[in-house]
Amino acid sequence: MKKSIVFIIIVIITAIYTKTYAQTGGSKTYQFLTLPNSARIAAMGGNFLAIKDNDITLAIANPSLITDKMSRKLAINYVNYFSDINYGFAAYAQSFKKLGTFVGSLQYINYGSFIYADPTGQTSGTFKAGEYAFNIGWSKMLDSNFSLGSNLKLINSNFETYNSFGFAVDLAATYNNTAKRFTASLMMKNIGRQLSYYTEGNHENLPFEIQLGLSKRLKHAPFRFSLLLNHLEKWDITYEDPLNPTIKIDPLTGEKIEKTEAAIFGDKLMRHVVAGVEFIPSENFNIRLGYNYQRRQEMKVESALSTVGFSWGFGFKVSKFYLSYANVIQHLAGSSHFFTIATNISEF
Repeated sequence: MKKSIVFIIIVIITAIYTKTYAQTGGSKTYQFLTLPNSARIAAMGGNFLAIKDNDITLAIANPSLITDKMSRKLAINYVNYFSDINYGFAAYAQSFKKLGTFVGSLQYINYGSFIYADPTGQTSGTFKAGEYAFNIGWSKMLDSNFSLGSNLKLINSNFETYNSFGFAVDLAATYNNTAKRFTASLMMKNIGRQLSYYTEGNHENLPFEIQLGLSKRLKHAPFRFSLLLNHLEKWDITYEDPLNPTIKIDPLTGEKIEKTEAAIFGDKLMRHVVAGVEFIPSENFNIRLGYNYQRRQEMKVESALSTVGFSWGFGFKVSKFYLSYANVIQHLAGSSHFFTIATNISEF
C-alpha cells in the first residue's frame, strides 16, 4: 500500500514537471505509440483499459495488468487503417520463477509506398515509410489488490532518408478488487526522448500522457462498464482548426453564437472522457461498445448526422483461439477495422 502511494506521488510530480510540454495533436513525434492496437480496446473507444482478466492484448497498453496467468500466451493484431496504411503488433508472455512475468511485443505501422518526385514533377522510383517499437513489459504484485508495471520501448522511425531512434518508458499502477469487481489504473505513458533526430539539431518531444482508467462489472447482470480519462497532464486539449472553425453563426441575425461558461467547461471536461461497455453473456463471447467524445468533436462534420466517435466490436472463442473484431468510426470518409487473435501455447 505504501509503495502504491509513493508511485502516485511520483506520477503527480512528473505531471507538474512536464506540464509545459503537454501539447496534443501533431506536436509530438512517434505518434503511432498512441494508437489503439487491441480490437478489444478499440471497440471500447480508447487506447487502454483498466480490466484485469489475464488478457495479454491489454498488456501492451497497460503493463500493470500483466499476471503470471498470461504465461505462454500469444497474440497477434492487425489494423486496416486508411488508404494503404496498416499497423498492429505481436505479443508473447513468459513467466520466470524468480523474475516474474514478462510480455515482449513488436509494434509497427506501415504507411505504404510513395513516389519519388522532384519539384518539376519528374519521378524516379518509390520509397516506403514505417515506424517500429520493441516493447518489454513487466509487472509485480505488491499485495492482493495492488500491482505495479512498466514497459520499456525501443523505437525506430523511417521516412525515406529521414531516420530517428528513441526510447520510452510507461509506468502504471493498478488496484483490483475481485470481490467488488472493480479495477482502477493510473498510468504515465511514453516518458522518454529521441536518441537520434530526423534532421540535425531538430529535437522533438514524445507523446507523454497521464491516464486514469476505471472499470466495474455488475454482480447480477452481464455488463462491465469502463471509464477512461485521458491527458490528465493538461486541462484544455481543445483543437480549433483555423481552416474550419467551429464558430456558429445565427442564420437570422448573422451574429456569432456565444457559448456559456458552463458549456465551455463541459466541453473541455468531456474531451478527456472515453466511455465503454461490455455485454458478457458468456466467458466465451462478448459484445463491446464505446464512445470517444474528443474524436467526435474533432472529426465530425457539422452539416451531416453521423456516428463518428462511436465504436463497436465483439469477441468469441473458437477451440483454442480467442478472436476479436472492432470497427472504429473515425470520420464520414470511413472506419478502421481491427482484428486480434490470441491463444495459449500451453493448450496445444
